[in-house]
Amino acid sequence: MNNAYFSFPMPQNEPVRDYAPNSADALNLQAAIKELKGKKRDIPMYIGGKEIRTDKKVDIFPPHETAHLLGQFSMGDESHINKAIESALKAREQWAATSWEHRAAIFLKAADLLAHKYRFKMNAATMLGQSKNAYQAEIDSACELIDFLRFNVHFLSQIYAQQPISAPGINNRTEYRPLEGFVLAITPFNFTAIGGNLPTAPAMCGNVVVWKPANTQVYSASIFMEILKEAGLPDGVINLVYASGPSIGDICFKHRDFAGVHFTGSTGVFNTMWKTIGENATNYKSYPRIVGETGGKDFVYVHPTADPDAVAANLLRGAFEYQGQKCSAASRAYLPSNLAEKIKTKLLAEMKTLKMGVVDDFSNFINAVIDEKSFDKLASYIDSAKKSKSAKILAGGTYDKTNGYFIEPTVIEASKPDYVTMCEELFGPVLTIYVYDKKDWDKIIDTVDSTSGYALTGSIFAQDRNIIEYLAKRLVNAAGNFYINDKPTGAVVGQQPFGGARASGTNDKAGSALNLYRWLSARTIKETFVPVTNYRYAFHQEG
Repeated sequence: MNNAYFSFPMPQNEPVRDYAPNSADALNLQAAIKELKGKKRDIPMYIGGKEIRTDKKVDIFPPHETAHLLGQFSMGDESHINKAIESALKAREQWAATSWEHRAAIFLKAADLLAHKYRFKMNAATMLGQSKNAYQAEIDSACELIDFLRFNVHFLSQIYAQQPISAPGINNRTEYRPLEGFVLAITPFNFTAIGGNLPTAPAMCGNVVVWKPANTQVYSASIFMEILKEAGLPDGVINLVYASGPSIGDICFKHRDFAGVHFTGSTGVFNTMWKTIGENATNYKSYPRIVGETGGKDFVYVHPTADPDAVAANLLRGAFEYQGQKCSAASRAYLPSNLAEKIKTKLLAEMKTLKMGVVDDFSNFINAVIDEKSFDKLASYIDSAKKSKSAKILAGGTYDKTNGYFIEPTVIEASKPDYVTMCEELFGPVLTIYVYDKKDWDKIIDTVDSTSGYALTGSIFAQDRNIIEYLAKRLVNAAGNFYINDKPTGAVVGQQPFGGARASGTNDKAGSALNLYRWLSARTIKETFVPVTNYRYAFHQEG
């Protein structure tokens, strides 16, 4: 019986654990890493609640320790994609009819399981599979994913409570239905939290989902699926499949019941998806929702009044945490001539203290990039900079894939603001700086705004409040997440809803109610208690 209004108050952000040396948390995490490394996982797909394995196995190796086999996952084909869609559509009616408080309870339970029982296992899996250090895993696969689950329940509860006004004798109400069909979630390697949020946000709204993670994130994605099943997610609501991107697109985007895509990945792939969906628009039962967060070429603009020590520290964190593989990572920086030498001196001195190596050693700040393809791409950019007359390498510049895909944190100084590494997305631990004449601080703003087609994140550093306001207005369209005297990374659910525009995506702001609206279809209902029995209005009456 559902005869009460249910409220889910604003949660607190999950506290971040620090994993200090010899702390209980550090010891538990080390034990979880050791346990996962001590066994080879045989990872299935999950379709209709069943574990599906195939004869086509794909090996999983830690990017930082490529000689160690973590396990294998079963690669699917077209038949598995079709089966996942069938299972989702079969589950749709009952899931859509499930009372909100019971849907919410599943995801809140999953958050609690992740916060306690599975915390160290999930963090260890993210560290091993995606080469994150302990802190980067903690803020991602524990805290951010927990926050997504809890805050989305709260935001959706608020949406459901929003109702229209009613005139006397009339009752108006709005119900928020799930979309009519299935949602495809395509998730990236770099954040376990994104991998978890993209399928669960639509599912929380009553939708059924086909989830395709990046092959390089399958290891941790499968553990999150285990958590959802333990939390009570009904069979078929989320179907986890491993298949090629083209096969997924070819089948899903041609299906009559395709209702939407929740995507994080490259701009090129997103553009292709959008075009394909448009070409198939007449085939669909409803116009699909297209939600995507794509690339970034994130900037740091430094004004002549900035604090150089703050700039150096935030460049180091913003550019090199998680090997620069955050969509929001600081990739290009504009330094004024009056501060450039002091900033560079401090930055390069601090870079000498960065340790690089395997994730098991918690003293390592830098680990490996995700795979050989990424390694080779980054190495080619570094080699080009070494040969270029328009750039010089100030720090780093070495790389080695003997035992893992290690790229040394690298700073390139470009002599022109349109040098290739100032413009193109690299997705690695490479920061390019350009020193401008301090008198041109206003002129260079246009360059910051126009150099890249992306508009995901950006930072400004200045001490003058009038200048800060001026810069914020001048760069109003340059970033969906804009930072003042801070690095351009580290958005927190409920605090800084995340997303960008231009070539960086649809700016639907994961971590806020804005994203959830995209997975709902509103129906307005008007009920008249005593209907009229005469069509005539008063002005029709005879005097």
